Amino acid sequence: MATHTLDFERPLLELERQIEELKRVAGEGAVDVAKELQPLEQKLAELRVQIYRSLTPMQRVQVARHPKRPYALDYLRSVFSDFVELHGDRLFRDDPAIVGGWARLDGQTVMAIGHQKGRDTKENLRRNFGMAHPEGYRKALRLMKLAEKFHAPVVTLVDTPGAYPGIGAEERGQAEAIAHNLLEMAGLRTPILTAIIGEGGSGGALGVGLGDRVLMLENAVYSVISPEGCAAILWKDASQRERAAEALKITAQDLLQLGVIDEIVPEPPGGAHADPDAAAETLGAALRRHLAQLDKLRIVKLLKRREEKYLSMGALSGK
Repeated sequence: MATHTLDFERPLLELERQIEELKRVAGEGAVDVAKELQPLEQKLAELRVQIYRSLTPMQRVQVARHPKRPYALDYLRSVFSDFVELHGDRLFRDDPAIVGGWARLDGQTVMAIGHQKGRDTKENLRRNFGMAHPEGYRKALRLMKLAEKFHAPVVTLVDTPGAYPGIGAEERGQAEAIAHNLLEMAGLRTPILTAIIGEGGSGGALGVGLGDRVLMLENAVYSVISPEGCAAILWKDASQRERAAEALKITAQDLLQLGVIDEIVPEPPGGAHADPDAAAETLGAALRRHLAQLDKLRIVKLLKRREEKYLSMGALSGK
């Protein structure tokens, strides 16, 4: 943990060091340290829960960006089975920032699509830090249309700082690609289940994020712009990111209250990166439950509810 310790996690470090030292002493001298170890481990667990229960919006952004946090491919291996990746948009090239293909969820065939970041510098450069080009969104749409053809549900896992804003991406129609995806997903004649697993950044997230149900991991974030970007625009000062994060209402709790998402998926104490297996188990259970509910709906009713869901967003009340 020390390699990737977030600022607010530092109180946990000393306890972890004490526990590691006790275990080392026990291993070397065959000394029974159970009596000393148990209260320390209990205190560590309680402190971790306490810290993560009271995170600020900006601290949740830090957790969502944690380099050890599970990415789409991690969940595709742990939550799903028999994943077969499909490549290319049949127009330009394959975009490694978006992965997708056939998979099984509890034996049911689904089309799984997600943003993919890298674990190290080399992989991050290949994956473009999870920021997709237009061909990534066109690949995603090709796979969604394939799912529609074979009457298979679509499951998308959102985790991106945003769509790539480079010159080449703009020349190849970045805005059009995202807009076209939104149009097609709005009328896609098969269930779409979306989960925001890390960063849900702007149009880059929306390009694969329009779903019949939108789930969000407890420490994920979803926003039109990053807190740093917002602070730089509004106050010409990126150090105002805490203020921006608070104003943007980017946390799962805020977005559930606003009706943008449908459910918060709890994370283990310490975040998904602290216990990826537990995070995968909880996410998998939520996906299976919602997919079972969506599968019961006739397509006409499904599309009508999807339309009503998005038309109702942003409605003003007289209060």
